[in-house]
Amino acid sequence: MPFELFLALRYLVARRKQAFLSLISVISTIGVAVGVMALIIALALMTGLQGELRDRIVGASPHIYVWKVGDGLTDLRGDIARIRQVPRVTGASPILLGKALVTAGEQQAFITVKGIEPSTEGEVTDVGARMTKGSLAALASQPEEGLAGIAIGQALADQLRVDVGDTVTLMTPEGPLSPFGPTMGSRRLEVVGVYSLGLYEFDAAYGFVSLPTAQRLLARDRPDFIQVRVDDMYAAPAVAADLVKRLGGLYVTQDWAQMNQSLFSALWLEKMAISITIGLIVMVAALNIVASLVLLVMEKSRDIAILKTMGAGARSITAVFMLQGLIIGAIGTLVGATSGLLVTWVLDRYKLIRVPMDVYQVAYVPFKVQADDFVLVVLAALLVCFLATIYPSRQASRLDPAQALRYQ
Repeated sequence: MPFELFLALRYLVARRKQAFLSLISVISTIGVAVGVMALIIALALMTGLQGELRDRIVGASPHIYVWKVGDGLTDLRGDIARIRQVPRVTGASPILLGKALVTAGEQQAFITVKGIEPSTEGEVTDVGARMTKGSLAALASQPEEGLAGIAIGQALADQLRVDVGDTVTLMTPEGPLSPFGPTMGSRRLEVVGVYSLGLYEFDAAYGFVSLPTAQRLLARDRPDFIQVRVDDMYAAPAVAADLVKRLGGLYVTQDWAQMNQSLFSALWLEKMAISITIGLIVMVAALNIVASLVLLVMEKSRDIAILKTMGAGARSITAVFMLQGLIIGAIGTLVGATSGLLVTWVLDRYKLIRVPMDVYQVAYVPFKVQADDFVLVVLAALLVCFLATIYPSRQASRLDPAQALRYQ
């Protein structure tokens, strides 16, 4: 073992009369551990929340919307066929969107009516796979009573106090013409399915009907958009640009990243702000390391002088105190990183932090530790601890043996 490392380890285990120095070293180690642990937990929280929202939003919506300016999608089947031929496209399905008031007894709610093709909706969204009761396929068939079907979210079903088999009334601004102008459209529908996407925005405010039913309800003659799904969600912007080139200049696209840019920008900014704020804890711990090493240098001035007279060079003296600071930082970082991983695993595994779903869009706070975030935190903590050792180590190496031993 190099004598520099031997001395650094020996100085960490102080004798009784230097117990105060040992206490400062312990406090410094705890400070580094708490800072690293808090930073890992904060980054895991923001990463998990961002990833959970992204996955649920992308699962509930298509990767790309395509529409045509001017006269709209006049050649719907031809457009869908051309879109399916574009590389990386895995699915395409038409939709029609509109607003409506849904009532059931004394309960009512404003929703977005989404007209879909049940046979192809599963190619572009996860709604069909998230049905808890009934199925989307039931939208394509007429129930025995002659009522068209509607699939609603679990939150909306709870709000309206309805279940599969119950009937609701949909009122839309677009209705038949009368001598006095347009009237409100009204139609009774049967609930044929209930889904749960895990996003309150979708589970409480969307109603899925078949495309022909939506056209009658909203007085439209053709769909508004074509939904597109690709094999890699991160390739959506490139595929969207390729679609415009292939379809022509009258076609417009919008991908999921553009639609949710403000949300993910805010989450990223919040993640950075929290990281910087909690990172100050590590800085405070580094100041404790500086203080402990400065006091140790003052306490060990006689030992340093003796080492120099015995032939130890300035580089060796510097290495002794740098190693001591790095040992404190390494132990604190190891304990903090291990504790952070354990805490985030427990919090995520058992979903301990519950939040209001109508406010945060998710039922619990997810935690996810990314490998690059973890490595960055560990390296940053070690770097800060190393920088904290430079000043006291240089002061120790510059100590004059004659001055240090004059009054001994």
